[in-house]
Amino acid sequence: MKNIKFLPLFLIIAAFASCNQQGQSESSDLAVPVSVEDIKLQGIKQFVSTTGTVKATSEIVLNSEMMGNYYLLNNPATGRPFKLGDRVNKGQTIVKLENEEYENNLAVDAVKLNLEISEQEFEKQQSLYEKGGVTLRELRNSEVSVTNAQYNYENVRIQLDKMSVKAPFSGVIVELPYYTNGTRLASGSPVATLMSYNNMYLNINLPEKNMSELKLGQEVLVTNYTLPEDTLIGKVTEISPAISTETRTFSGKIEISNPDLKFRPGMFAKADIITDQKDSTVVIPKDIIMTGGRGKYVFVVGRNSAADDRVITTGIENQDYVEVTEGLQANERLIIRGFETLRDDSKVKIIR
Repeated sequence: MKNIKFLPLFLIIAAFASCNQQGQSESSDLAVPVSVEDIKLQGIKQFVSTTGTVKATSEIVLNSEMMGNYYLLNNPATGRPFKLGDRVNKGQTIVKLENEEYENNLAVDAVKLNLEISEQEFEKQQSLYEKGGVTLRELRNSEVSVTNAQYNYENVRIQLDKMSVKAPFSGVIVELPYYTNGTRLASGSPVATLMSYNNMYLNINLPEKNMSELKLGQEVLVTNYTLPEDTLIGKVTEISPAISTETRTFSGKIEISNPDLKFRPGMFAKADIITDQKDSTVVIPKDIIMTGGRGKYVFVVGRNSAADDRVITTGIENQDYVEVTEGLQANERLIIRGFETLRDDSKVKIIR
């Protein structure tokens, strides 16, 4: 009978431990590195986006109504002549015209004196009529004389007021043609352009497919590409019910609040019209959603650090994010990077 040799027990245990460690090492090496984020309830807005040029709600070119010598007045706020960019108040005089011959022909003082005499005569006639000294016809003739004198005086004042170029509304001077003071200007010469852009508007054209989504009063987020951090708030104020047969679009108008004058007339802007929104819901990035035979799905980290594929149902969405109405819960760990090669139950290693 041959002698049977037995390996020492400690050698067998050591060999088994070595194999186990190697298996664990290989399993660890096969885990896919991924980045995750905790799912949190948050708000999401759905937009219809368009672009266009913003314009001032009020704009006017001020022209001289009469012939006269041009004089640019000083801005009381700065103590120097008005210049481009200056703000003016409604009724403030920007340019004064002088024409002595025209003013003499108006005979302002004589017309005013005639009004005063007419008023005194009417008062006298009233007193006499009460005492029976004049007839009603004589009193009425005196009243007609006062009325005519008042009209004459008001007309003269209106004509004289045309020698002053005033701001019809509060705004900013955006054009100011240069004339040397004392230059003779013809009637109708442009002297300034005024804009008020505390409030602005944007004309829009959208595809007919969006018509059912737009409603009057919807809030709009307006941004300019050179001012990406400054977002203005607007609202839809007009929607045309007609669709162009040539472009298959419909037109509308957005009014924009611009209290700090950050946007300037003529700027190119993007308008995101909010057509739907949720305040507290599951929201995930659109670019992590995958599509398969069962529909849309994403991966979350499940038990034992394994990937768990979740079929999801989506709701409202915008350019970057989408609402998930079924399939995900708050506080689950959503895989946002490294998901491209995953399968259900794939081992993952989290590297935030």
